[in-house]
Amino acid sequence: MANTNLQFKTNYVVDSKIEPFYKGGKVQISKDEQYIFCTCESRVNVLEISTGKVVHSVQHDDQEDITSFALSCDDEMLVTASRALLLKQWDWRQAQCTRSWRAIHTVPVASMTFDSTSTLVATGGCDGTIKLWDVVKQYCTHNLKGSSGVVHLVQFHPDISRLQLFSSSLDCGIRLWDLRSSQCVCVLQSHYSAVTSLSFSPDGGTMVSSGRDKICTVWDLTSRKAKRTVPVYEAVEGVVLLPEDEDLSQIGVKSKDLHFITAGSKGVLRVWEASTARCVYTQTLAAVSEEEEEKDDDPRGLTYLLLLPASSRLATVTAEHNIVLYQLPGLTTQQQFVGYNDEVLDVKFLGKGDSHIVVATNSCQLKVFELLTNSCQILYGHTDTVLSLDVFKKGFLFASCAKDRSVRVWQMDGESGRVHCVAHGSNHANAVGSITCSRMKASFVVSGSQDCTLKVWDLPADLSTTGADIHQLTPRATEKAHDKDVNSVAVSPNDKLLASGSQDRTAKLWSLAAEGIVGMLGVFRGHRRGVWAVCFSPVDQVLATSSADGATKLWSLQDFSCLKTFEGHDASVLKVIFVSRGTQLLTSGSDGLVKLWTIKTNECVKTLDAHQDKVWGLHSSSKDDKMVTASADSNITVWVDVTEVELAEEQAKQEDQILKQQELSNLLHEKKYLKALGLAISLDQPRTVLVVIKAIRQVENSHTLLEKTVLKLRVDQKESLLRYCAVWNTNARNCQDAQAVLQVLLTHLPPEELLQYQGARTHLEGLIPYTERHMQRIGNLLQASMFLNYMWQKMRVAGAPSSMGQDEEEMDTTPLAQPFFMVDKEKGMESGDEEKQDGDDSDGGQDEDPNCPVKEEEEEGDDEVSASKKASTNNGLVENGGSAKTNGNHHSESEESSEEEDLEDQTVKVMKCLPVSSTLQCQTFAS
Repeated sequence: MANTNLQFKTNYVVDSKIEPFYKGGKVQISKDEQYIFCTCESRVNVLEISTGKVVHSVQHDDQEDITSFALSCDDEMLVTASRALLLKQWDWRQAQCTRSWRAIHTVPVASMTFDSTSTLVATGGCDGTIKLWDVVKQYCTHNLKGSSGVVHLVQFHPDISRLQLFSSSLDCGIRLWDLRSSQCVCVLQSHYSAVTSLSFSPDGGTMVSSGRDKICTVWDLTSRKAKRTVPVYEAVEGVVLLPEDEDLSQIGVKSKDLHFITAGSKGVLRVWEASTARCVYTQTLAAVSEEEEEKDDDPRGLTYLLLLPASSRLATVTAEHNIVLYQLPGLTTQQQFVGYNDEVLDVKFLGKGDSHIVVATNSCQLKVFELLTNSCQILYGHTDTVLSLDVFKKGFLFASCAKDRSVRVWQMDGESGRVHCVAHGSNHANAVGSITCSRMKASFVVSGSQDCTLKVWDLPADLSTTGADIHQLTPRATEKAHDKDVNSVAVSPNDKLLASGSQDRTAKLWSLAAEGIVGMLGVFRGHRRGVWAVCFSPVDQVLATSSADGATKLWSLQDFSCLKTFEGHDASVLKVIFVSRGTQLLTSGSDGLVKLWTIKTNECVKTLDAHQDKVWGLHSSSKDDKMVTASADSNITVWVDVTEVELAEEQAKQEDQILKQQELSNLLHEKKYLKALGLAISLDQPRTVLVVIKAIRQVENSHTLLEKTVLKLRVDQKESLLRYCAVWNTNARNCQDAQAVLQVLLTHLPPEELLQYQGARTHLEGLIPYTERHMQRIGNLLQASMFLNYMWQKMRVAGAPSSMGQDEEEMDTTPLAQPFFMVDKEKGMESGDEEKQDGDDSDGGQDEDPNCPVKEEEEEGDDEVSASKKASTNNGLVENGGSAKTNGNHHSESEESSEEEDLEDQTVKVMKCLPVSSTLQCQTFAS
């Protein structure tokens, strides 16, 4: 085997993640042009443009999807609307809700916008109404009715002095509202389909509207008439008026006339001259087939177009949830961000120092991410879903295969980082599901297909291309390899051997002769289900395979025997790779787990709960110091190997925690409660802090001691204590400790100081409902105990006639000399007679406890109770001297809710044991 002196890997930790941040809906860019705001189901994510990272995120407590949002023009306020008809105002930088209120709309809000002063926000609802809200004075200022259907577009006129609002709904008209009179002053009619966007000239006198009826209309807002209708021959989703003071000759702007740019279903930007209705510039993208170009639902179709005037940029949003930034005046691509990857099928490291990753998602495009900025290049070429990837040794050349039955070879420019296709081959009869590259030099690729064949494709010596020319590849060898789909192929480190794994449950070894002949050397049999992956060891004559039977196996290349079997996944093992110079394995499965195995000991060293779904992609970096995983849950995770130094630091932290726990125990033993409480808070462990509070409350004069200790804490410690109280108060077992601390804080700290604590408002609001619940439970228990106490007194009266002259206080203190329940014999006989008259065969309860005759037939509506339960209940009450309170003390605090039910059951049983006169007296008391 391999070098045993090598340091084994023990753990990986997450270095970075590429997660979905946009799944459709509104997109808005901050005025300072540093952040992109976009919706992702129940969240609004804030993406920092410079780093490509989600730096802030706000989410409604009810987890309802956010239907619309608006960012104020001063970038200070964010208002969101959810399906629960709730509007929330946020301090988005702190991710804190500062105010929430009910929308007056009867159905969800579909559109929202702020005015230029950031004081008014307009909401357009699916109920056909528009509401205007003053977010400063916090009230609804206007309720505009008259639109038909969903109001999907609302926009203020940029000149706030005009007090005008524009809206559009399902009737395809553009309504102009005068906010002084709250009336619709006119309806601009030109479109015959949904109006998608509005753009205003700097002087506010001209407006351009776009629609899905494939036209744009230029409006004179003074006369409120259409000046020109421009046919654009595609459904337009966004329109922007180009600035007049910039040189935009590179995109066809040759005059000072009004020009605007459109984005629509064909996925390209076009520049139009308004005066002549002529297209002066069309953006060029990667070549597509004529059939795709004719489609209106191109996946590259654009859904939003936004202008960034300060930096002279444009932002577009594609139908595949990609956000692309273009730099004027040349419309050169500056940055691309992928909002949603869908299911990720494969991933590989790429570039110098593994600075990039290439990703195959459930689409025909490839995506190349720069790990430092998350900026993405989208590669077009395949016409169907890309299924597999592999990278050549130097990391600048990689190959892909797809359902379109083709293979492609791509090259990355070492300086610019741009990637382009250099070779293409198409000869398979079915989808190509796996591909592998030569290991020693970039000389060939091998593909495996659902047509059960293997093909070897030779690459030209010079892969450089000129212009749009792409090398056409032809297979040098084709071999019918398996009886079912070929799932995986791999080339040995010396380029002389080839391995294949198939759905037919076998893996096979092939020779790659220089003359182009592929010859089978042997078959690896042993898996019970299809083989998902094959991989050669980098140092030994060993092959690793993983299968849908949940096992990973190591095979000898000499005699094709199984050397080792690794079992630990609960489902299919989808990928297997060697790490640590062939001494360890990494496997990923459809259970979402990634496992690290040491081959020598056959032991699973670490299990990483990496993803929530199948982990299709698994690759180790060229330096073997990190790995990347990709899953069907749309997430891509980069992991780094935890070094011994980092492990030592982690161990030191754990030892420090242990020492602090010991110190805390010593402080409690020495009754140094202030230091103990401060130390517990520094550990940020609510349970440990609770232990200290309980210890304080158990000593004499606990209230004074607790008050003195809490008030001596620092402000930040009091903040933490308030936060812990909100947690403790949710549990009935700890609520008294929480209430004791709260009493100190609320009694001695002014409200102004409390509200300055971080999250104080949220914590206090969370305390109220649980406190009310605790008070209600305590009240019910107190009422039940008083009722039992009253019955106790009445039963003593019935059993001790000589004490009738005593007052109640004397009765309370007189010890019981007889069993708890005493029954008046005459009353009992009368009761027994009544029972016999009712048809009961009982002899008056002689076989039962003589102190408590019980009817065998319950009153109508009473639950049936077993005899053994009745006997145990009665005996328990007698043995405990009838003290309901004493009996209750034997229950744990966690049984408070069950105590209440027991008291009610005992009350019913006691009522049945009483003579008629006592029962009537109790009923009178209860009434």
